[in-house]
Amino acid sequence: MNFVKIKTEHFEELTKLQKAYKEEIGECVPANAELESLRNAIENEQIHFYGCICDDSLIACCSICFVYSTFNYGKSGVFEDFYIQPEYRHQGIARKLVAYAFEQSGAASLTVGCADCDVQMYKAIGFEIPLGNMLALGG
Repeated sequence: MNFVKIKTEHFEELTKLQKAYKEEIGECVPANAELESLRNAIENEQIHFYGCICDDSLIACCSICFVYSTFNYGKSGVFEDFYIQPEYRHQGIARKLVAYAFEQSGAASLTVGCADCDVQMYKAIGFEIPLGNMLALGG
């Protein structure tokens, strides 16, 4: 088990995880133009992906985008794209990946928006401070 910051050299494997993640949560699989946009965002460090490599394959990922937050009056991150291939779940990878991403990101805090059914899972891996409801505007 090896934790890494995902760069474009792992992009093909990340693409597979992104597609599986979107399918699992019932969203549309990203089109080629969207994946190219994602590649550019990674190259330009607009989004930071972290992952876990097992058996010489990228088997888990998450992303962090940075913002300034008055929650801690400093660099904070929005945590998204959290996915672990089903056959690797329940092995402690989730907690370790979140800890690695948090430490490597340099953010003072991370926030996550999630479905009600995922609240307990996120609490179990360290997201314990409720900040009300997170809502989104846009398409």
